[in-house]
Amino acid sequence: MRGTSLNRRLAAGALAGALALGLTACGGDDDDGAASGGEGGGTLVFAGSADPVILDGSLVSDGESTRVINQIFEGLVRSEEGGTEIEPALAESWEASPDGLQWTFTLREGVTFHDGEPFDAEAVCFNFERWYNFTGVLQSPAVSYYWGTVMGGFAANEDPAMGQSLYTGCEASDEHTAVITLSRPSSAFLSALAMPAFTMASPAALTEFQADAVSGTGESPSFDGTFGYEHPVGTGPFQFESWERGSEVRLSKYEEYWDEPAQVDELIFTVIPDGPARRQALESGEIDGYDLVDPADVDLLESAGFQMLRRPAFNVAYIGFQQNYPPFDNLQIRQAIAHAIDFDNLIRTNYPEGAVRATQFMPPELFGWAEDVTTYDYDPDRARELIAESGVTDLTLPFWYPTDVSRPYMPDAQANWELMAADLEAVGFTIEPNTAPWNPDYLDATQTGGTPMFLLGWNGDFGDPDNFIGTFFQDVNPQFGSFNNPEIFAKLDEAEQETDEDARTALYQEANRMIMDFLPGIPYVHSEPAIAFREGVDGFVPDPLSNESFATVTVD
Repeated sequence: MRGTSLNRRLAAGALAGALALGLTACGGDDDDGAASGGEGGGTLVFAGSADPVILDGSLVSDGESTRVINQIFEGLVRSEEGGTEIEPALAESWEASPDGLQWTFTLREGVTFHDGEPFDAEAVCFNFERWYNFTGVLQSPAVSYYWGTVMGGFAANEDPAMGQSLYTGCEASDEHTAVITLSRPSSAFLSALAMPAFTMASPAALTEFQADAVSGTGESPSFDGTFGYEHPVGTGPFQFESWERGSEVRLSKYEEYWDEPAQVDELIFTVIPDGPARRQALESGEIDGYDLVDPADVDLLESAGFQMLRRPAFNVAYIGFQQNYPPFDNLQIRQAIAHAIDFDNLIRTNYPEGAVRATQFMPPELFGWAEDVTTYDYDPDRARELIAESGVTDLTLPFWYPTDVSRPYMPDAQANWELMAADLEAVGFTIEPNTAPWNPDYLDATQTGGTPMFLLGWNGDFGDPDNFIGTFFQDVNPQFGSFNNPEIFAKLDEAEQETDEDARTALYQEANRMIMDFLPGIPYVHSEPAIAFREGVDGFVPDPLSNESFATVTVD
């Protein structure tokens, strides 16, 4: 899952100064073997750790789904290759009105969806109006996660806790010009549009294959249409061929693609949940590459001649506390837990080269990171002192971790949990183990407040502090036990509204200090996930947002 909180808000971001001036930007074959093919063709087989949920960007928030979606679909803008800066995609250029309430996008001409339908301004408005008018189960945070958290509401909110939508309308002023109207200025709006949740789908396919036919509940939705399973239609360099659930998704090169065509003829995403099994599949030639390489396997694979690439660290792993659940309502207990765990040893043991100790809930690459936050060094004696000072006598900690998953920020959740549990027991805590499969059980439990102490993390979606600490701490958050700190809320609200870059940086630095004093959780690592490929695979560019395109990859 890319996100873990239900309450992320959009910030008045780093582009705010430019927005005030009226922002403008311009830009410009063998199916049977992984090693088959040649220059400008062939088949690439890549292994992930889990099956996609559904191939519809508006209805998912997990990385395994978005990896495939990014090859089929495109948005108006995208992040630059290997970075977080915004560049043109289906929109050639854009301009914001002086008041920041209207964004005019000039679209590329001659672009078609995979079903032959034209991509135009009417298609843009169809997609935005589709999302805006979600009803019933589709409004659940577990379903339309990113629309709800970025836009904040729908045309007709069914949950009274929702606010007014940031998006209010779209007009196709001509065939290649779409004008999007907002309810309030937001310079981070443009960055958010680069996420897979806002990619463009064929209106004809969405309608014909009943993309919005969803039943069940928000926690257990049933997607009854066939769009996201059998007919996902976008404009990207690859088009959908087939999906054998639990096994593999097959894509093929889209010959009419508007940009540089894909280098391989066929792209297969196969599912291998077990890390050692992924390594063995690479070694045997069954696959060409895989993500989330176990740290213990990095040296082994490199010495055997395999390529090892590292995705830039743009994530954070953390222990979360639900502060309405004793003893986590006691600050001294939270501090004692932080001092009791030897995170440096954990990182050395369970993470690949390049992983660094986290001191706050955002990576140091972002503006607003503070050098002088309160830190909690490994100090078992201090942990015991804090326990004694707390007055708490029941030292039982219900501690949760997920199974059946490997995340960039947490390659082996159980291995992390075991080291942490041993350190906590050494200072006098009693650990009550709890675990559940990642999707949907563990994710649902953490997002609804059912895990008093838990392991989780966050992969950044776009390059703004609000995408990290605003995600977690700008409003009441069930994940952190109805986390409620009005002073932190106010500081983050102030940072969101600030348009001066230097002032905004200072506000986020102060927010980071306040958060680490209050200690709603313990951030402990920023990692550089390793990606392995066999020799002869070239052109893959690791992306900090995990939005890699496979169109540039070649196989020999």
